[in-house]
Amino acid sequence: MQIAIVTDSTAYIPEEVRKRHGIHMIPLSVIFGDESYREEIDMTAESFWEEIKRQKELPTTSQPPVGEFVELFESLSKEYDAVISIHLSSGISGTYNGAVTAGQMVDSIKVYPYDSEISCMAQGFYAIEAAKMAKEGKKPEEIIARLDEIKKSMDAYFMVDDLSHLQRGGRLTGSQALIGNLLQLKPLLHFVDKVIVPYEKIRTRKKAIQRIYQLFDEAASKHPVRAAVIHANRPEDAKKMKEELESKYPNSEFIISYFGAVIGTHLGEGAMGLCWYKK
Repeated sequence: MQIAIVTDSTAYIPEEVRKRHGIHMIPLSVIFGDESYREEIDMTAESFWEEIKRQKELPTTSQPPVGEFVELFESLSKEYDAVISIHLSSGISGTYNGAVTAGQMVDSIKVYPYDSEISCMAQGFYAIEAAKMAKEGKKPEEIIARLDEIKKSMDAYFMVDDLSHLQRGGRLTGSQALIGNLLQLKPLLHFVDKVIVPYEKIRTRKKAIQRIYQLFDEAASKHPVRAAVIHANRPEDAKKMKEELESKYPNSEFIISYFGAVIGTHLGEGAMGLCWYKK
């Protein structure tokens, strides 16, 4: 049985990794004024951060149209018997529901939509694991059971560096953002029940990073993990974090990923994150 693995652009799987594992990607979009850009196709993470600096208003974001899902699934039916379509949390986007709807509209291939209940490279890990198992000839039910097992240990924490994005996106008032920036408050966010919620407010970027390390250690000191350092236009910071973690946890695996246009719209430049699951 030939199984295709699909995910959306917010998994932010580095392109060479995506190609190596044969993962198919459907893009979400960012809209600046009248111009719409498909992230990872029309707009890279790097070009997004450049565009943000030129624009007065934050862009809006949109999920893939159901028709694009239908088109993708039908094209995959020529080579595959089934599709496992893994998407960002249904609590923050309608993308997963779009895959469900499209799967019901397509008769030529069996579609298994999967709600990662998270986003970014944490979501990417599900897609990579599924792709490896598909190549090994595992059945869709076996792959989904493994994804459910991963979900039990998957965790992620994100630090917001600049509160102005949360303010411009309507999540903070102007005065809250101003005071927070003056006090160097760095909110830590994480996923609970499919949505992003505040975890802690920490003074200074350095202390916020250290707190993420502490939370990571609670898992990584017990068993080896696969982890991703995620950054919003801070590649050098991400490289440093990865090197520090690799030296302390030699039995765990680390890669670097990034916040692209859609998630970056909400978190803002300078955000850092760490996600992991039990190997």
